[in-house]
Amino acid sequence: MKLQDATVLITGANRGLGRAFAEAALARGARTVYAAARDPARVGVAGVRPIAIDVNDPRSVAAAARECGDTTLVINNAGIASTGGFLAPDAIDAARAHLETNFFGVLRMVQAFAPVLGKNGGGAFLDVLSVASWINSPLLGTYGASKSAAWALTNGIRIELAAQGTQVLGLHVGFVDTDLTAGMDVPKARPADVVATALDGLEAGASEVLADEFTRQVHRGLSAHPAVYLQAIERGAAA
Repeated sequence: MKLQDATVLITGANRGLGRAFAEAALARGARTVYAAARDPARVGVAGVRPIAIDVNDPRSVAAAARECGDTTLVINNAGIASTGGFLAPDAIDAARAHLETNFFGVLRMVQAFAPVLGKNGGGAFLDVLSVASWINSPLLGTYGASKSAAWALTNGIRIELAAQGTQVLGLHVGFVDTDLTAGMDVPKARPADVVATALDGLEAGASEVLADEFTRQVHRGLSAHPAVYLQAIERGAAA
C-alpha cells in the first residue's frame, strides 16, 4: 500500500512512535492524517486532524469509525507498558490492564474499521507489536503476554481480511527511545528509524517487518536449538 494520497488513522498519535508515524505519513504524501488520542488537545503535529479515540471504549471507537469513513490505513499504535513478571503481587491486574489496551483495544479497532477499509478498496492495518511477542522475562512478563496475544490477532486477521484485499502488517521492534522506555538502561532505536522501516515495508507489500537488529536476531533464534524463548526463560530463572 502506498502512502501517497492515503487517508491514515493513527492511534496513540500524541507522542512517541505515534507522533513519528503521523509526521512520516504527511511527509510521504498522505492526503489526510487522523491523529488519534484520548485527549486530542495533546496532539501537537501540524497538518494532522486530531480526533478523540479511547481504544478501551467501544463507543469511542465506533464513533471514530463513523467520523473517519474515508480511512484507508489504520495504524494500531496505542499501547501501554509496565514492568513486572507473572509472580508479582499485582500480576493479574497488570495482565488485565495490558490485555485490555494492547489486545482488546486493537481488536476493537479492527472490528470497527475492517468494513471501512473494505468499502475503500481494501487498505491496510499496521499493528505495532514487539520483540516481546516471542520472548519473555520477569522485566516485561505481562506486557509480553499481551503482545503475544496481539501477534496472534494480527496473524488471524491477515487471513480473515485477505478476501477483501486488506494488507495486514505486523511491526516487531525492540526497545524504542520513547516515554515508555524512559529510565531503562538498554539500547534503543530512534522512533523515526523504526517508522521509516515500517512504512517502507508497508509500501513494499510486506506482511511483517523486523525493525532492528536485536529483533532480527531473536526472530532467527525462534528455530534455534534450544529456541531463543527457552533461553530467555533460563535467564529469567537464573536472575
